[in-house]
Amino acid sequence: MNWIEVIGHAGSILSSITFMPQVYQTWKTKSVEDLNLFMMLIVFLSTIIWLVYGVSMHLMPVIICNGIICALSMLLLYFKFRYAKK
Repeated sequence: MNWIEVIGHAGSILSSITFMPQVYQTWKTKSVEDLNLFMMLIVFLSTIIWLVYGVSMHLMPVIICNGIICALSMLLLYFKFRYAKK
C-alpha cells in the first residue's frame, strides 16, 4: 500500500466517525428535534451515490467510508421517526 492509499484510508476513517457522536447522543437522549430531516436525507442520498461510484471504480476507501456513513445516516433517520414527538 502506497502513501496515497494510506491517506485515502485515513480520510475514510475520519469521515466515517464524524456521525458517530451524533448517533450516540441521539440514541442516548432520544431527542431528535434538532436533527434536520432534509439534511439527513441529502446525506443518505449522497452516500448511496458515492457507494455506487466507489463500487464501480473499485475504490475501497470510498466504499468503506460511505458504507459506514450510509449505515449511520440510516440509524439517524430511524431515530428521527422512532423518537419524534407525536
